[in-house]
Amino acid sequence: MEAILKVRGLKKHYPRFDLHQIDLDLPGGCIMGFVGENGAGKTTTLKCILNVAGRDGGSVELIGETEPGRQKALMEEVGVVFSDAGFHPVMTGKDINQIMKGIYKNWQEEDFFGFLKRLKVDPCQEYQNLSRGTRIKLQLAAALSHQPRLLLLDEPTSGLDPVVRDEILEIFQEFILDERKSILFSTHITSDLEKIADYVTFIHQGRILLTEAKDDLLYGYGIWRGRQSELERLPGEAVLKVCVSGLGRSALVDRKKLESQENVERPTIEEILLYLVKGKTAGQWEQGGKTE
Repeated sequence: MEAILKVRGLKKHYPRFDLHQIDLDLPGGCIMGFVGENGAGKTTTLKCILNVAGRDGGSVELIGETEPGRQKALMEEVGVVFSDAGFHPVMTGKDINQIMKGIYKNWQEEDFFGFLKRLKVDPCQEYQNLSRGTRIKLQLAAALSHQPRLLLLDEPTSGLDPVVRDEILEIFQEFILDERKSILFSTHITSDLEKIADYVTFIHQGRILLTEAKDDLLYGYGIWRGRQSELERLPGEAVLKVCVSGLGRSALVDRKKLESQENVERPTIEEILLYLVKGKTAGQWEQGGKTE
């Protein structure tokens, strides 16, 4: 399957923040969720992929192209929604349609107004008078209407109620039915990822912690809970991260390496992120003491 996006060794330096050697692979026909706490580097990574924020190192292969001149032409095949960007305050949906027709050679006016109708966005209302959620819906409609092959989305479901979020997730699933298309999106709403993502990438302090297929995460990992004495009896290679949990202990574990599934629960993506960020490795735990 053709890779829609390949990122290798991507670096970006700011006075108080660095992206460190970001690697990503996004196959065609897939949705990848990009997860991390505020300030972890999600938005910076997306902007560096687009070269909106100049890269300080690394390479980006977009739809099979690495040559910068060719990539610029390919940007027509990338749909973008950023939480900190939008349209001019007095523009309406009808205004946006007229402008986009002059920018994108593949602009589909019928699709655009169809998305606005489906998402219940008034095409005559000025952008500045829309709620935050409705602004996101308008941006999504525009991003989807010039026949992109890749969607780069920064918090696309933030601020939307559950019913509208579900409608947008359905649109995303329809989009990738064409296996030549893919989506990379950052989100804090990890339950959305559990519904539709094929892969999940975790980022923390500018570094990729883990990228895995969603099903491998949810069924291959587990949250173990018990006492310190029980924890010490678990195979060391199965214990990935350890946290204090009240009077007991809890750990992110590799279920495949456990002899017994006793005291092990299926994790959520949010729980996996919390353990990856806040938990200690076995070595760190031993250095810090293991007393109950």
